[in-house]
Amino acid sequence: MIVSRVILKNWRNFRNVNVPLRERMFIVGPNASGKSNFLDVFRFLRDIAKPEGGGLQKAIRDRGGISKLRCLFARRYPQIEIEVQLADTPDVEPEWRYAIGIRQEVRGNRQPYLSHEKVWKGDELILNRPDEQDKKDFERQTQTHLEQINANESFRDIARFFESVTYLHLVPQLLRYADAFQGKRLEDDPFGQGFLEKVAKAQVGAQKSRLHKIEEALRIAVPQLKQLRFERDETGHPHLEALHEHWRPNAGWQREDQFSDGTLRLIALFWSLLEGDSLLLLEEPELSLNVGIINKLAELIYQMQRQRKQRRRQILVSTHSPDMLTDKGIDGRETLLLTPRKEGTTVEVATDITELRDLLEAGLSVGDVVLPRTRPQNIEQLGLFS
Repeated sequence: MIVSRVILKNWRNFRNVNVPLRERMFIVGPNASGKSNFLDVFRFLRDIAKPEGGGLQKAIRDRGGISKLRCLFARRYPQIEIEVQLADTPDVEPEWRYAIGIRQEVRGNRQPYLSHEKVWKGDELILNRPDEQDKKDFERQTQTHLEQINANESFRDIARFFESVTYLHLVPQLLRYADAFQGKRLEDDPFGQGFLEKVAKAQVGAQKSRLHKIEEALRIAVPQLKQLRFERDETGHPHLEALHEHWRPNAGWQREDQFSDGTLRLIALFWSLLEGDSLLLLEEPELSLNVGIINKLAELIYQMQRQRKQRRRQILVSTHSPDMLTDKGIDGRETLLLTPRKEGTTVEVATDITELRDLLEAGLSVGDVVLPRTRPQNIEQLGLFS
């Protein structure tokens, strides 16, 4: 199951968004246009649906409250609305639709509450809140049915889909020096501080299989790397170790604190692509990587999807990289262009823009035709800054 369409109103940078999604999507736009905020829609739904330590109130609180979530251009329409449609493949009618509207009390505690929560299975509306019980007891409107096991039985497939969403934007320094940040790890570990623990918790067979595939890829991407393995030190702490070709025949193994930033990010990227079949959010995966590797990232994502004959994994990638987007295999329908405007950021599929569609049909790449649209106006003046 994949997200086949997302509809937003007054969410962060976006006043109105209504776009289809495919199994692989590249999200492109200038700095501060809202690429991370677009991905955060799915993290927000995940945080609501989490069976432990989740829920609507916490998801909002963790993001600084309604005032930080509501679009600055909302004006007289303060309600935040999110609708997500789920289908087996793109271009088919959705199997599920989930929609919520969120408001804030005008007086008193200013608590966020649901203006609506709706679920459709096919064409049938199976949940429509607020219902009569909600109207009699306002406190019920401060929680979604999505987060309640005893209330989401009829649409638990949606809850399970959202709670399994994966996001990783690995920061190599946090992985290398994880011990120095004990007790300071963010919930869900979005920056990979506990990545080694994730590897350690994988079933032995799956762990060995994934590391073997990663090792094969690293032999191509990382000069002189011969072998990759998982080990625990004498205190039981998990480590990744690599063996390189060296003029000293018995040169020792290196641990992750000696790996380059690019090698660590590659390992985490490969692991994430192999790890499961849930929605995967990748933010600027090209950071710290060699241009030659970046050129192959889009193809790599496609090939790893192609290997999943039964349950392909949907992957949303935010990027600035022309080296990734010049891949001719990227379809314009797989590209979302974010454009900041006076009334908020717009989100458009590249092929929905006539000028871009014509250029793509003429044989130019997404990088050739879309990235120039993300170039800040008057950027030449930056060179005159003193």
